[in-house]
Amino acid sequence: MLRVAVPNKGILSDSAISMLREAGYATRRDSAELHLVDEANQVEFFYLRPRDIATYVGSGSLDAGLTGLDLLRDSRSKAAELADLGFGASTFRFAAAVDSSFSELADIQGKRVATAYPNLMADYLGEQGITADIVPLDGAVESAIRLGVADVVADVVSTGNTLRKAGLRVFGPVILKSTARLIVSPGKAEEAAKLLRRLQGVIVAREYVIFDYDCPKHLVAAATKISPGIESPTISPLADEDWVAVRALVPSSETNQVMDDLHDLGARAILVSAIHAARI
Repeated sequence: MLRVAVPNKGILSDSAISMLREAGYATRRDSAELHLVDEANQVEFFYLRPRDIATYVGSGSLDAGLTGLDLLRDSRSKAAELADLGFGASTFRFAAAVDSSFSELADIQGKRVATAYPNLMADYLGEQGITADIVPLDGAVESAIRLGVADVVADVVSTGNTLRKAGLRVFGPVILKSTARLIVSPGKAEEAAKLLRRLQGVIVAREYVIFDYDCPKHLVAAATKISPGIESPTISPLADEDWVAVRALVPSSETNQVMDDLHDLGARAILVSAIHAARI
């Protein structure tokens, strides 16, 4: 039975549970539930603190898990990434007081940097050749400068509202762009292959729609350039020998533009359908 770690709270939790549910797995109904066995799919789910998931998976205590790239990097875990799951997007940035002189990475040299991601910060500064005093804090780093603990903070930024309310401004380069990842314990990639396929199917179903339309034969080459599909579109004959039916996957974000382009070209009976599940 595959043992899988799922975030039990925080911004990753709801999206992770939703994706697993769409992939056909049993999910918890009570937020206090920390363990669930899905007998039908032979998977055992453990709902854990997001920060601890990479550690459990990397040590081999669990086979796979869903967690953020930032947390994976900070853990220095031996867990391997299998897939970018596309949710929980955030950036990791430096911030300083609004009236400070900090403007670029070099300004951090010799300063105190407060962060809840000390290993990630140490690795990044080491790669950049910057020496600084890292002040590890367990979250809520926004007050560190005002309380005199640090000169600069490094933290996850989504909208930046929290930093602005604390009188801070972002500066310098993006340290890391993070999203949720499927990770596996060393040597467990094969065991997690089915889980990976199912989650990838959810991603495809969310990101694509099915286009069906009728097209004059002499316009097929131009039409399939507009809707090339993932590998190749399906083309089927119609009762009218001068027309064919075309089916292709199209990114959902491009739906209306592709419909307009196909109609302008001469395609007709253009229908768009949502995808419930997929295997690519």
